[in-house]
Formats: sequence, structure tokens, C-alpha cells
Amino acid sequence: MRARFAPAGSPFRAVRRTFTAGFCVATISLGTAPAIAEATAQETDRVPATAIKTTTPKMPATRRSAAALPRPAPQRRGRLPRIYGEDERRPLVVIDAGHGGMDPGAISPIDGRREKDVTLKIARAIRDELVRAGRVRVALTREDDRFLILRERYGIARRLGGALFISIHCDSVGSGAATGASVYTLSEVASDRESARLAARENKSDIIAGVNLASTNADISSILIDLTQRETMNASAGFARLLGREARDRVPLKPNFHRMASLMVLKAPDMPSVLFETGYISNPADAEFIDSEDGRQRIAESVARAVEIHFARRMANR
Repeated sequence: MRARFAPAGSPFRAVRRTFTAGFCVATISLGTAPAIAEATAQETDRVPATAIKTTTPKMPATRRSAAALPRPAPQRRGRLPRIYGEDERRPLVVIDAGHGGMDPGAISPIDGRREKDVTLKIARAIRDELVRAGRVRVALTREDDRFLILRERYGIARRLGGALFISIHCDSVGSGAATGASVYTLSEVASDRESARLAARENKSDIIAGVNLASTNADISSILIDLTQRETMNASAGFARLLGREARDRVPLKPNFHRMASLMVLKAPDMPSVLFETGYISNPADAEFIDSEDGRQRIAESVARAVEIHFARRMANR
């Protein structure tokens, strides 16, 4: 963990003049919901214990058991994914390939194409395009077919110190000819609920936008969380508009491209986050586009251009 001051333009510049005492300023690593409810997901996401070494007393050879204890898979919890890009001064973009593992996401009724596979290929294409441009660092929440609970997805991004979180998904409908990409940001109602939940937590050791809330009282914590989430929502909406503008000539879009919803994966309070529905896997034309090399490249170029402008604007406003 590296100490730093709150960034210029942050709401804490104004608030800290009143509430500075006792604060510890630090940097912390910072689409549709899965078909399996998060409560079930948490139950099934338990990590097996590491292998236990046992000492067996010496026995006569005729009484020794030939069967060996099975060796559980190594524990994954706590491991962070690889960051692509060498310059630590550059902002980190975390790309989340939706679904994975036991959660296939939407499945095409036409050819059985699975959302978890399509999103991973798109996430890799976005990573490659961003790395090629060289203006940001990039990490993927998953680089293979594994299951992550929703909170773990944005939790990984926060622990890495992510400056932008993009969750990649494919839309689906049971019937009809729905088509086009869309992007979701967190709704204000959802933000208010999450703000209240965070402020009321007994253990307020979370570090929000560089301010450790562990030593602050409930009223101040509530103000700081609310200010942070509102700034984050504004930044998320700004990026969503940029993405729509850059994708307009490259990717088929829905007329109402930017939408708002209470999606768990978007609830990081201090990191701009969007959920990008790249198209309908249930629509044959959309499915062919988003699962083609040309389609993935167009999506990646759209995201890369929006990312570049997003961070250029933030730098200019400092």
C-alpha cells in the first residue's frame, strides 16, 4: 500500500478542511447478474482447504494402506491477476469478462453459443487493443473459464487500484428480434442504498477514494461515502456517453444506449464502473458479429478510444 493524497478534483478537497483530523490517506487496490443468485454463488464459491500433511505411525508392511489422500486444488483466494503494462504512472483499467465456470450466462437458442465464452474473447481483445495503444495498464478479472462471485469481480479491481472497471456481457431475450449494444451504470436509488449500507457497517475499515473511514464517526462517514459515490456515478455516466459516441460508427447500438440499473457488479463506491452489453447472443446477426474477429476488434477499438478520452479529460481537469 502506498500513501498518497486524495486526487485533485475529489470531493474530499472541500470536506477534508473540516474533517481532516484522524484521517489516514492511502491508496488501496481497488452484466447482467449471473443466472445463479449471489447467495447461492457465495455458498458454492468456497475455496477448498490446502492439502493437509499427516504423519502416519510406522505399521507393518501388510497393514499399510496403498490409497493416497486426494490433494485438493491450491487455494486461489487472495491471488490477484496479472497487470499488463509496465508504467505504474499510467491508470489501470480492469476488464471483467462476465460469467464463467459453472455459470455459462446466456446461451444462444440457435447454436448453443455460451455468453461466458464470448465475453472472455471480447475482454481479451479489449486488453490487447489497450496494451497496444500503451496509454493505460490493463488487467482481466479472469483469463480463463472460472467462476467469480459478483463482489469479488469489482473487489479485485479495487485491490489492484483500478481507475476504471468495465464488465463485458451479452444480452439475451427469449423471443423477438431485439438487437444492439447498450451500457449500464449504477442507478441513483441503488447508490443511496449502498451508501447507507456502507455507512452503517460496524467495521468501517474500507478506504474510500484514499480516505480511511475506520476512525471517523457515522455522520462523517455517511457524508464522505455519499460524496464519493455521486462523483463516481457522474464519472461512470460520462464514460458511458463517451463509449456510445465512439461505438456509434463501429458497433450496432440500441437507440437508448445508456441505461441505469441496480447491478451488484457496478457497486464499487469509488471506481467508475460500467456494464457493457455488447449485443444479443439470442439474435443470430448480433451473435455472429460479437463472436467474430472483426466484431471483437470493432468493440475493442470503441472501448480503447473511449478510455483514452476519458483519462485525457480527467487529467485536464486536475
